[in-house]
Amino acid sequence: MSAEQKMITVTVNGEKRSLAVGDRLSELATTEIPCGGHGKCGKCKAIVKGEVSPLSDNEKKALTDEEITAGVRLLCCTFAAGDCEIVHLDRSSGDLVLMEGKTLDQPLDPMFSRYGVALDIGTTTMAARLYATNGTVLADYGMLNPQSAYGADVISRIEAAMGGDANALARSVRGAINEMLEALAKSAKISAKEIDVLVVTGNTAMLYLLTETSTEPLSHAPFYVERLFDETMSAEALGLSALANDAKVYLPACIAAFVGADTVCALLASDICEANKTVLLADIGTNGEMALVHNGTLTVCSTAAGPAFEGVGISMGMRGALGAVDRVKVENGALVAHVIGDTTPVGICGSGLVDAVAALLETEVVDETGYMEDDEAEIAAPVVLTQQDVRMVQLAKSAICAGLCTLVKTANVNMSAVKGLVLAGGFGSYLDVKNAGRIGLIPNELSDKTAVIGNAALDGASMILLDKSKKARAVAIAKSAQVRELSSDPVFSEFYMMGMMFSDEM
Repeated sequence: MSAEQKMITVTVNGEKRSLAVGDRLSELATTEIPCGGHGKCGKCKAIVKGEVSPLSDNEKKALTDEEITAGVRLLCCTFAAGDCEIVHLDRSSGDLVLMEGKTLDQPLDPMFSRYGVALDIGTTTMAARLYATNGTVLADYGMLNPQSAYGADVISRIEAAMGGDANALARSVRGAINEMLEALAKSAKISAKEIDVLVVTGNTAMLYLLTETSTEPLSHAPFYVERLFDETMSAEALGLSALANDAKVYLPACIAAFVGADTVCALLASDICEANKTVLLADIGTNGEMALVHNGTLTVCSTAAGPAFEGVGISMGMRGALGAVDRVKVENGALVAHVIGDTTPVGICGSGLVDAVAALLETEVVDETGYMEDDEAEIAAPVVLTQQDVRMVQLAKSAICAGLCTLVKTANVNMSAVKGLVLAGGFGSYLDVKNAGRIGLIPNELSDKTAVIGNAALDGASMILLDKSKKARAVAIAKSAQVRELSSDPVFSEFYMMGMMFSDEM
């Protein structure tokens, strides 16, 4: 913000916030904006009152006459001109952020002397734990990543940063971290200033955006990056005002441009690098990150699956929140759905999406090519899946399964030799692995060998926080990894095309 910019007051759902004149109201949005602020998705609709810019052409196309009369605007297309008010149409706070992981049982030699926090910056959600020096979890806290206002996926945010929003993206996530630290401290009845060490993990792009590092190398092949972290910074340098200025912030090592510290921490927490057997690990999200350990060699890759399993791009898709269909099964030839909160269904989340497609395959509403005779199928009124939704699932699931199959194939082993598949992250934790195998999201023969380990990235960050020796182990894991680039890999391309079919064989 330049010195000449005037600050005004924006009231958001009753809470007074500050914004500079001329800034987009989406900077204060509590809703997600998957289109990256291009006025296309309509997710940032809200009632706006006060001094703001006039209706844009995009808004006139996206909003109905009734919405315009009611004062509804698209926050990404509306700019502050003076004091104003935002009332979000969706006041739900029921989003589910995965906090659970494994119970940590390890030697204690903490990096901190008073209190320490481990924090995972996910593309979609953020999660944190506050620890005492004896390893006790004093509090935990989760929230949506506010950077979603700049796009649902990593690529959108990289482009936004390159387009001049780098500082805004950094301020956004730093503000969220400050909010989380204050909430943790309040819950534990301590001062946030007593927290002397913070370990922050995340994928490479999330750490670049946090530290306001240029994302230009992440935007094009060969995706070569020099900054792979394993760095300690001061809270003051990162603008984390909730902490004392001299509090330490440690950013664990990343492996490559799209295989980040979150994967390293998940590998650390899973122990698969210590196992003398062939094992796969996958964190299924917008950017699926995968690893194979075979004969003591660690090979990693990443694939852009897209945000379908986060509910983005699906006609009635949503996060795992109140009203989301999260489970679907077939009983007596009919679909039976479970809704989070046992309330009226309003949409469908990732786990429900996988179940629904598997159910539609079982009832032959969808054939193995993904074709539906009717353009939509009812899952739980009024929630439906359309033909386009099914196609989106085909693209996403094929990318994940093809990545796993490529790692195994290029290691010159058969899938039968793989002793286990470890699923990390929020989506994997709610997934029915049988249905995932049925639709070809994971190799079907691994369904019975799949273990779910929860938020392993946060677990790994906690392990580093609680035992200084784990930092060196994480660095060693990162340096030992061999990266398989899939964008030009003919093996991946072949598996990807095969995986477009809804077959339980690859």
